[in-house]
Formats: sequence, structure tokens, C-alpha cells
Amino acid sequence: MAVSKFGVLITLTFCTALLAAAFLNLLPVEVVYLYITISTITFAMYAFDKSAARKGKWRIPETRLHLLSLLGGWPGAYLAQRRLRHKSAKVSFKRVYWATVALNSFAFIWLFSEQGQYFINAILA
Repeated sequence: MAVSKFGVLITLTFCTALLAAAFLNLLPVEVVYLYITISTITFAMYAFDKSAARKGKWRIPETRLHLLSLLGGWPGAYLAQRRLRHKSAKVSFKRVYWATVALNSFAFIWLFSEQGQYFINAILA
């Protein structure tokens, strides 16, 4: 139960910081759109994988789910784990998942640095 509350706290804090950064013009709104898009795709991939697991069909490799989380889809992955009850009990999967959350969060913080701002401007130009 404590891990669940921790996950909710981390996810809500991150989403609030993301929206605040865009609202305060610290980051372009496109960064918010990117997180929403990747999180939606990630949630859909979890749903597809859950359905495939139930039907005994081809599954999405865990590495692909982790890559989506690393690229910014981890809020969608967290929501999918809670809502769909998929990949929420496998300890080895969750360890890697939380590592992707940490790495993506560090990358997000890096976006506020001079190098990060240069990177964003170069991509959006």
C-alpha cells in the first residue's frame, strides 16, 4: 500500500511540475504534448498487452514497454498498471519501470539547464 501511495505522489508531483513549467513558460508547451502523446501510446500498449495475455496471443516485449516509459510514457504506464492491473505485481518488471521513471525525471530536470534549453530550442527550431 505504501508503494502505491508513493507512486501516486511521484506521478502527481511530476505532472503538476510539467504543467507548471509550461504555464510559467519555463518549457515549451510542446513538451507537455509530447508527454501526453507518449503516455497515451504507452497506456494503449499496456492495454493491448493485457488483452493479448488473456487470449494467449503475441505479447509486447517488456523492453518495449520500458523504452516507452523511459521516453516519457511512464505516467501512462503507471496509470495502466493501476487501472488495468497489468504488470503491477511482477517485481523485476517494476524495478526496471521505476528505474525508467528516475532516468526520465532526471532528463526532465536537465531540460531546465542551459544545455537542455539549447537542446529544446534546436529541436523546435
